[in-house]
Amino acid sequence: MDRTAGMRMDTMDTTTTITDATLLRLIWLASPALPVGGFSYSEGLEAAVEAGLVHDETSAGDWLVDQLHVALARSDLAVVAAVAANPGRADALDAWVRQTRETSELRLQTEQMGRSLGEWEKSLRNAGVPSATRPTGWQSPVGRVAEGTPALPASYPVAFALAAASSGASPRHIALTFAFGWAENMTQSAIKSVPLGQGSGQRMLARLAADIPAAVDAACALQDDERQAFAPMLAILSAQHETQYSRLFRS
Repeated sequence: MDRTAGMRMDTMDTTTTITDATLLRLIWLASPALPVGGFSYSEGLEAAVEAGLVHDETSAGDWLVDQLHVALARSDLAVVAAVAANPGRADALDAWVRQTRETSELRLQTEQMGRSLGEWEKSLRNAGVPSATRPTGWQSPVGRVAEGTPALPASYPVAFALAAASSGASPRHIALTFAFGWAENMTQSAIKSVPLGQGSGQRMLARLAADIPAAVDAACALQDDERQAFAPMLAILSAQHETQYSRLFRS
């Protein structure tokens, strides 16, 4: 996706009206009740608490806002938007996600959550609930897993984009949904690991919600050679977390 195409997509999306069914589908995918295990992960935040880098509401909020703009917008959000715009790129972008996970626990997280999302889609289809339609003549990694054919599960950003794209939502709306779901999970991680109260959590979520549209716009406008997953401190903390003696989260 070139930069101007991303900008055109953003402009179009601001005037697009989504149907009730599409909106409810996106809310469903963003729900903390979706059985993908997102609540099990802190993405390095617990290690940051252990290291004293995060210790109160302000430092936790600063950490998550920085992570949104510096890490998520440049990598996973850009992947979500690109796959939602062109599902045929899913395999290539899935490989990119795996290659850029800098620690074992972060790779296991994206694979487990992607696998769980595929199993959720399969359970809906088995119950006769329309869940995911795939492009004619093309089958995604998550589709292959759902049908029982041996394959790696799609990474979570790719699986999410494919599941959301079947709703007919625009790439920008899908990326907004992914970002808010991430924000809710990470806010809950901060509440548990710092720890903080629910009021602090809501104020942090408000900060993130205010920043999400700009992060999504930046992600949608990225060219392929601008997408990156370079967050050295986060990678170091994640590696330290793998051997942390006492922990609540799997990453």
